[in-house]
Amino acid sequence: MTDANLSKRIDDYRLKLGGKEYVPLMLGGMGVDISTRELALVFAQQGGIGHLSDAMVPTVIDRHFKTRYVGDRLKQYKGNVDNPDKSIAQFDLAELREAQTRHVDEAMSAKRGDGGVFINCMEKLTMNNPKDTLKVRLNAALDAGIDGITLSAGLHLGSLDMIKDNPRFREAPIGIIVSSVRALKLFLKRAARLDRLPDFVVVEGPLAGGHLGFGLDWAKYDLATINQEVIQYLRENDLSIPVIPAGGIFSGTDGVEYLETGSAAIQVSTRFTIAEECGLTDEAKQAYFAAEEEDIEVNTLSPTGYPMRMLKSSPAIHSGIRPNCESYGYVLDAKGHCSYVDAYNEAVAAHPDEKKVTVEEKICLCTHMRKYKVWTCGHYTYRLKDTAKQNEDGSYQQPSAEHLFQDYQFSSHNEINKPE
Repeated sequence: MTDANLSKRIDDYRLKLGGKEYVPLMLGGMGVDISTRELALVFAQQGGIGHLSDAMVPTVIDRHFKTRYVGDRLKQYKGNVDNPDKSIAQFDLAELREAQTRHVDEAMSAKRGDGGVFINCMEKLTMNNPKDTLKVRLNAALDAGIDGITLSAGLHLGSLDMIKDNPRFREAPIGIIVSSVRALKLFLKRAARLDRLPDFVVVEGPLAGGHLGFGLDWAKYDLATINQEVIQYLRENDLSIPVIPAGGIFSGTDGVEYLETGSAAIQVSTRFTIAEECGLTDEAKQAYFAAEEEDIEVNTLSPTGYPMRMLKSSPAIHSGIRPNCESYGYVLDAKGHCSYVDAYNEAVAAHPDEKKVTVEEKICLCTHMRKYKVWTCGHYTYRLKDTAKQNEDGSYQQPSAEHLFQDYQFSSHNEINKPE
């Protein structure tokens, strides 16, 4: 990187999207309620774009507003708890719409500043009815006034068709997260049929947290190369679509390097996992601060089929908790199937006299994400201890999201400034 670029700041650039200009900083949509409403609103207040996640929204709304979506669902399907066939445990689509509407409305009504609040919608959140539940979530978000939608965790080849009749289909910015040019080509081919190309593309690299769009050979790839391949492909096809890299961009100077080479903005998450406004528990945040590089792994424990990066000390690992599909069931496929349910039942059958079994192959993603026991994290989580002040007892102070945003926005020369 040249000396001239080292002196530049992210604030020297602007993201132009949907007829508006933003500070080119986007918060990743971390679920379940890790990217809280409060965290997303800080980004909007500062002029950037904050993401809500719509992962397990009925559960999130229950937690914040004392509603009874989960309890009522368990009551309805309680008789099916011991049945390995979970296909009966369907979501009430009207209730799902109601929960998603409130999720978005609470954020939009509280929004201040010139920035935006988007929502991250995962295709892999299959909910025992992949098409209908995703359609409800997408349309409810648009109807409730969300500023934009980012399609994630899947190819989303049919997602635009689900919202093509929505009045805001061509008004609200819609983007897609990809990890390769190949995935982008597939999406663009389908989008062209509706004459509705994405308004932005997030390129997520192999150092990102949580589920990855790579195999266990993820270390063979790097974000800078993939990002440039996407930019080049769009240029060669005369497509003026903003490209936003994500995964491992730890400082403002890191971000400038991408902005200088054709990116329109950057997406960041890891440093905000330990913010005051982040939804993670204090236990999880302190575990992130304490982590060393060797404490982080990419494994195949997720029942979604995607590799996932997390702390090796995550309490969810090897837990033999009984599946709670009748309460949650967010990753049940179209046939009511989840690989954790299979692994749990196999463990019980192998150890019929044990009160508590250990499940080695998979984790109960729904239950443990709800309880913040799946400590998913970015590759550079081990650097978080260098971004905050340490207390006398060895714990670390949680910085505000505003401080972290402004450190990205205004820092230069590879500096990372701790809060005063």
